[in-house]
Amino acid sequence: MNAVAVFDAVFDRAASGVPAAFTARHSSGGELRFDPTVWCRDATAGDSTLLARCTGPTLDVGCGPGRLTGALIAAGRPALGIDISATAVRLARGRGAVALQRDVFDPVPGTGRWQHLLLADGNIGIGGDPHRLLRRCRRLLTADGRLHAEVAPPGTPAWSGTAMVQAPGGVGSPLSWACVPLDDLPALADATALRILDTWTAAGRWFATLGPA
Repeated sequence: MNAVAVFDAVFDRAASGVPAAFTARHSSGGELRFDPTVWCRDATAGDSTLLARCTGPTLDVGCGPGRLTGALIAAGRPALGIDISATAVRLARGRGAVALQRDVFDPVPGTGRWQHLLLADGNIGIGGDPHRLLRRCRRLLTADGRLHAEVAPPGTPAWSGTAMVQAPGGVGSPLSWACVPLDDLPALADATALRILDTWTAAGRWFATLGPA
């Protein structure tokens, strides 16, 4: 089962009201727990602090069921969500979000013209290589664009590469992902021609805004 199938399956379960939480475990011992049921809500605690920073055209990478994309559009702000999961895109469109089934590393509309880019809900781990992902995000943004990312709490062990998913219907499935704690963000930003402009916490979540170096 590949990453697309993993996320299609968990989003199908979550949308049906069936428990869909899953855990990604790395060989280093690090792990991340995901709960797609939370992503299917209209809002999650801490979202407002993230959305308030998206004052212009925003690309929501790994938009899932469109919680954030939909909120931006409802507030009258232009936004596009992209996700590899067809199920996620269908759910996002169903709530009024504009969304495309697209991998962030494939051609994306508006490349180089997005004022804001979101990597929420742990999506800084997409692809299992944070350096590659942030370099790609930098190319998607305008010259003075802003990347708003959710990161792991300070002190969390960092890891990247292939993790194994443990979830109903997907036990033992490999997933390319990464865990980036706040402590590791300065070095990551330096290596990807970005700089940290702000960090904050809300509702137990950790966030950072980055811009071109």
